[in-house]
Amino acid sequence: MSIILEHLTKRYDGHPVVNNVSLEVADGEFFVLLGSSGSGKTTVLNMVAGLIRTDQGRILLHGRDVTHLPTQQRRIGMVFQNYALFQHMTLAENIEFGLQTRKVPKAERRRRRNELLELVGLAGLGGRLPKQISGGQQQRVALARALAFKPDVLLLDEPLGALDAKIRLELRRTLKTIQRETAVTTILVTHDQEEAFELADRLGVMSFGRLMEVGYPEDLYKRPQTEFVATFLGTANLLVGQAQGEGVQLGALTFPLQDVSSLLHHDDRVQVLFRPEDVVLAESPEQLGAPRLGFGEVEQVTFGGSFERLRLRLPPLPGVRPIAPPVPFGGNAILVEATRSQDEADRLPLRAGHNVWVGVRQVHALEHPGLRFLLLSDGSPLAQAAIQTAGHIARLAHARVTLLGYGLDGEVMHRHLQEAREQLGSGLAALDARSSAATPAEAARQELERQSYDLVVMGYNGQSEQITLAEHVLAVGEHHLLLIPAAQVAPTHILICVTTGEPGKEDVLFSGRLTRHLGASARLLSVLPPEKRDGQAPQQAERFLMDGERTLELLGVPAETAVRTGSAPDEIAAELAAGDYDMLVLGAPLPDADGYISLTGTISRLLATAKERPVLIVRAAVSRRGLDLPLIPSSARIHDLKEVV
Repeated sequence: MSIILEHLTKRYDGHPVVNNVSLEVADGEFFVLLGSSGSGKTTVLNMVAGLIRTDQGRILLHGRDVTHLPTQQRRIGMVFQNYALFQHMTLAENIEFGLQTRKVPKAERRRRRNELLELVGLAGLGGRLPKQISGGQQQRVALARALAFKPDVLLLDEPLGALDAKIRLELRRTLKTIQRETAVTTILVTHDQEEAFELADRLGVMSFGRLMEVGYPEDLYKRPQTEFVATFLGTANLLVGQAQGEGVQLGALTFPLQDVSSLLHHDDRVQVLFRPEDVVLAESPEQLGAPRLGFGEVEQVTFGGSFERLRLRLPPLPGVRPIAPPVPFGGNAILVEATRSQDEADRLPLRAGHNVWVGVRQVHALEHPGLRFLLLSDGSPLAQAAIQTAGHIARLAHARVTLLGYGLDGEVMHRHLQEAREQLGSGLAALDARSSAATPAEAARQELERQSYDLVVMGYNGQSEQITLAEHVLAVGEHHLLLIPAAQVAPTHILICVTTGEPGKEDVLFSGRLTRHLGASARLLSVLPPEKRDGQAPQQAERFLMDGERTLELLGVPAETAVRTGSAPDEIAAELAAGDYDMLVLGAPLPDADGYISLTGTISRLLATAKERPVLIVRAAVSRRGLDLPLIPSSARIHDLKEVV
């Protein structure tokens, strides 16, 4: 292998922007790292280049461990998005720069320069300055310069991102041709899926510092293994269904599978994927020529040149939860994306508002990940009570559970984990037990960085150290937090307190998903401050809660709503006293500039109000790392470039 990355990790301000990434790239392979902004792909590239030091892990290039070697000793060439050419040098001098610093004889430099100018299609232009040529031509010069000293590895940092669409297309073809001719092992990072599909021999998809999947482009598109990759690559229609023999069941409908190896067991819940090009439209069920999905309404038609895009709205299927396209909050339909050729569009013209039968040619089944719980335990009676309650909830939710023990030594820890496993018993989708000698906050942080979780569960009775631990837990990852004060059976009636707006939608969606598994009912409560008693606020709150009720009903959760005016802690306390609720759901406070979520003040008062009831704190679906970090200041790029070339 030309490139081997072993457990690479890089943190900024304590947060991993690259999290335990391992990867092998074969000799001569064109490998693409694909991900959105902030996914960590450029950080991986810069660690391979030696421009950023690793916090953990190893980097091997052609069998050499280069983890701690300076950039100039790694034999890598690198091309940046902004070209990074020396503006006072001619194109020929730019290409020769790396050879000159390596004391290559002048005649050899000139021969290599001329070869590369011809290779990149710029023969005869070596005497020009960068400002005298186009952006696309400048990027060709940057590529020639990176190849001049015949590097072992070529690294490309979104090299086509600053160019217009037509030039990008031309350069993609040129880049692929040059890479094949030179046979240099290449890693390119990009957020452009079309670019990734066209260039990659294999590609890896990154999200929040993790390498989600690696494979051939066609396999990742047609047969992804994770929900993220299924919905990130291209457009996806993704529904939750049931494994049924050699097919999958969506409500009362059954679809055959071409590849049944992805199904684990009969009756497993699975995610059913079909792409827009797999959708068939017809005037009658008999004309479909494919398994029928339903009779729907055309919501939108978009002209796409050689093809047509359509969005269709179908009635909900009993017991089927749509994942993608996402149903608008309060909606109760299934949305389907479809594409068809212009010939098909001419044979059956459709416009918004038309009704049409919808079929699906083929589907792919992914293992449904279900929920993943992390249970924190120090062996105390409070922790054991939380484990007991969490076990009831996890069994009903078919959740995968990891039990993390801390604060105990040796044999005591071993015995506690064994007893906890016996207490949790059977019926879980999976159970893993781990221990840590670190402090509670550090143990939780390490585990949450190792593995993504939907829900962290811990015992809580109001002590200050528990509040601190809860705040530390919320500061790491994107999970929610369940605080359990005493042992009890699984909740059956849940009070979900929401504010109107986007954060409140996440409160409804996640708590609704959990409530559905528990077979519980719910009440949505919104408390308005006294100054908003009049005006539009009450009507807005009512509309929001009605949408929330419909969303819960789509999930199969019986629900009702209520709007109160006054102090939130007082009104919630009154509602808890008046009803037979056995769980309280609250939205997490907004994080501060450092990503820290404080539970003091109003939240601590509400926790005290809940008394013996579990409290679920739901985080809004807003990433801590929504923007790229300035990993290498632009002013430093020229200095770095001198080491690369």
